[in-house]
Amino acid sequence: MAKTVRKGDLPTKICAACGRPFVWRRKWQRDWEAVRYCSDRCRSARPPRSAPVAEDGPAG
Repeated sequence: MAKTVRKGDLPTKICAACGRPFVWRRKWQRDWEAVRYCSDRCRSARPPRSAPVAEDGPAG
């Protein structure tokens, strides 16, 4: 018989886009450490990376 695991016993993370907690899923089993977003919608809504800002000195 398979051992049942309660949902409250699974690890959780906070979504980087919406800030809500989400629970471990079997499809994330191999790369749980790399998961940052709770859904495809949050992943596509993430803010774009900003380019490094070059500091301009005084002209002259």
